[in-house]
Amino acid sequence: MTDNDDTMLYRIGVTMIPGIGSMNAKKLIAWCGDPSVVFKEPRSQLLKIPGMARILNGNVNLQGLLRRAEQELTFIRNSKIRILYYYDDDYPFRLKQCADSPLVLYYKGVDDLEEKRILSVVGTRNATSYGKRICQEIIKDFSGDNIVIVSGMAYGIDSCAHRRALSNGLNTIGVMAHGLDRIYPGENRNMAARMLDQGGLITEFMSKTKPDRENFPKRNRIIAGLADAVLVVESAGKGGAMITANIANSYNRDVFAVPGRLHEEYSDGCHQLIRRNIAALVRSADDIRYSMGWEGKAKNQKSKMDLLSKFENDDKIILSIIMEKEKAPIDDIILISGLGATKAASILLKLEFAGVISGLPGKLYEIRK
Repeated sequence: MTDNDDTMLYRIGVTMIPGIGSMNAKKLIAWCGDPSVVFKEPRSQLLKIPGMARILNGNVNLQGLLRRAEQELTFIRNSKIRILYYYDDDYPFRLKQCADSPLVLYYKGVDDLEEKRILSVVGTRNATSYGKRICQEIIKDFSGDNIVIVSGMAYGIDSCAHRRALSNGLNTIGVMAHGLDRIYPGENRNMAARMLDQGGLITEFMSKTKPDRENFPKRNRIIAGLADAVLVVESAGKGGAMITANIANSYNRDVFAVPGRLHEEYSDGCHQLIRRNIAALVRSADDIRYSMGWEGKAKNQKSKMDLLSKFENDDKIILSIIMEKEKAPIDDIILISGLGATKAASILLKLEFAGVISGLPGKLYEIRK
């Protein structure tokens, strides 16, 4: 096993601890300093970490978890899958701003998840002809705009969005509620194969994970967090698309919704979102372009990427947080980066002295203009 495999082994192993969750996993690693410490430190010491006694009880076989992680590494190597680790530079920077983002993502594809504008498109599995037509029209109008379309690989609007993106030369990323050893639903296998050459597939779930009901809300937060904005095409008053829209709103993402006929079941969710001022009403791709200011953001996005390319590791993490929030409170920087108050303050001071960021009243920071 190489040093890199050894590192990945411990990273995967932490995610497998029963009941750990992504936020506690980050907390545990931040406390220990490195994932390997979780498996090498005496259990008695780990139990002293605040909040960990309930999770790291005597029933957790940490060494057994590592054996399963070894099997996953073999699958990953054989399948040419990339592991995106929360503290690494190649982890999607938009998703990194979300406190509950996964510690580890498994990704297979060609897109880098970073430089382009990303729109998530979601909706009901029971899409009507109206919903499919509107979805197709909006995505077709984005052809040539260098926009990545994200969705959840499900029947209905999700599949419609992926297929239309492919047919119009747009990269598209499918977020899955199971491992990369399967495609669900099976009817999407051919589509998924095309996406590997024109986008990709991403999940937080290991191989052999089935598409169980409880995995879909977890999947939805990734759909929301990966994107600059979320478009709801059709939805009933309750369902996965509504969950995704509300999560996106909690992440301070822009949310858009397509109106439909009054009293139509699969227009009710969109009307709710518009009525509650969670979503802006959308009739066309131009409405989204106008609201997002995407025509003018292309140069600004490139300048941000040029700036980030000059930094590495922890400096880059903190800069990406400030860029995303524009004016970032120091408490948010410490929480999201997971670096701890002392280290984050030290990096902020260094970047301020270098003339890269400016400190503002109220312990806010912004990129120096």
